[in-house]
Amino acid sequence: MTSSFEPPLKGVRVVELTHTILGPSCGMILADLGAEVIKVEPVDGDRTRKLRGFGAGFFGYFNRNKKSLALDADSPKGRAVLEKLLQSADVLIENFAPGSMAKRGLGPEHLEKINPRLVYCALKGFLPGPYEKRPALDEVVQMMGGLAYMTGPSGRPLRAGTSVVDIMGGMFGAFGTVLALKQRDRTGKGGLVESALFESVVFLMGQHLAITAMNGAAPPPMPERVSSWAVYEIFDTADGQQVFIGITSDGQWKRFCEFFGQADLAADPRLATNNLRIEARPWLVPKVAAVFKRHAKDELERMCLEADISFAPVARPQDLFDHPHLLANGSLAATTLPGGVKTRLPLLPFQMFGWRPPLLRDPPEIGQHNDEVLAEIGYDKAGIATLKAAGLLGPKEGQPKQDRLGARDTDETISRPRNTSMIRATGTQASPARAVPPSAASTPGIVMFQIIGCFLALATVIATLAAAPVYGLVFALATLGWVVKAKPASVSAVECDAPQGGVVVFLGQFR
Repeated sequence: MTSSFEPPLKGVRVVELTHTILGPSCGMILADLGAEVIKVEPVDGDRTRKLRGFGAGFFGYFNRNKKSLALDADSPKGRAVLEKLLQSADVLIENFAPGSMAKRGLGPEHLEKINPRLVYCALKGFLPGPYEKRPALDEVVQMMGGLAYMTGPSGRPLRAGTSVVDIMGGMFGAFGTVLALKQRDRTGKGGLVESALFESVVFLMGQHLAITAMNGAAPPPMPERVSSWAVYEIFDTADGQQVFIGITSDGQWKRFCEFFGQADLAADPRLATNNLRIEARPWLVPKVAAVFKRHAKDELERMCLEADISFAPVARPQDLFDHPHLLANGSLAATTLPGGVKTRLPLLPFQMFGWRPPLLRDPPEIGQHNDEVLAEIGYDKAGIATLKAAGLLGPKEGQPKQDRLGARDTDETISRPRNTSMIRATGTQASPARAVPPSAASTPGIVMFQIIGCFLALATVIATLAAAPVYGLVFALATLGWVVKAKPASVSAVECDAPQGGVVVFLGQFR
């Protein structure tokens, strides 16, 4: 890592009015890249702090490297503070219900009047059209867009095993924001970056639409294993564990036969090419499975590595805490979560000029940076004291620093799960989940490839714009693979009580 590297977004001020995952993940990426991200939350804190179950880790993971300003922005004096802050900002991120911000006088048209250089990043459920005012969630659009159908076995739609749509949406929001800032350098004006959950899932489904068009028939769900490769499965090992092995080329097939002593399979003309082996899958896969089951997991990994065959143990999330590769290259950053829980959490998955975006700030306590932020926009100690006395700044008097729902008391330096049971909102242990075959429960691999590609595109934008702005912009758009024409959209309604999140497709209007 180059210690002298200056973060690419240093000097960019971002005001974040978000909750749950979509908006916070967008802000986290910008913060990791060096922007000053100020999370404006209610005086009693972002409601995401209080989530249980699968949501217990949302706040702690997606709000690192940020400052917290706890402000009653709905009161006239609090609103004046917010507007003053926005006058000093380069970017606003929000992911509330369509129309919520406009109803409060904080829509793009309103804020352009007080800060024409502001880049307004609005993350919603649908792009303008008949559905634009519908509520939307990650899981809603996974169902609506076909991702759940393609992930689960036939007749059993299954959401992906992480908030893949929300996280990808935050990444595209960050990507669009970086491009909008570059455009502002040319024009002197900010503009609107819009996003949509549904259209983004449709983008992810593009490969399946293309298959349908080419073959004249829709593809079945991924667990049906209509694979492009003959051996691409989860296999059992001699010591009762499971591994995934993919043999995806004729060269790998020859090496498999050589290293695993399968001369008869190597000589069988019915298996000479990948396409022939696909036709032979009904009898070939059981034979290969029997070969692999003779070996324990560690031995199987060693043999696959020697044969240069794609291999992976079937891991659980908690296994990543001690993964040797992640520990060796510093991909997990020591983090103190609100409530004092210490753990290690993933950094952004790319490097640039040898620099890895670091963890500089743990996720903040409620209102931790009130005085600092207010001083930066011109409030003196007396003015800040007046706001506090009026109850316009959080945390509320007597309120604990952080609601520790989901946190565990531990003397360990790194907190790990005591068991794998989910805890319901009532505090009781959940019933064991119904068993799902591993192949059925797996997220379609193509989604992961697309996310990796999007991170590469984002890194390319930042790196190449810094080095060669004009060529960087063209190359970044070419890397992403499409250019979307800018189109204005209004935002108008009341704040939604339910979270709004999802994938972002970059649409921008730069005035």
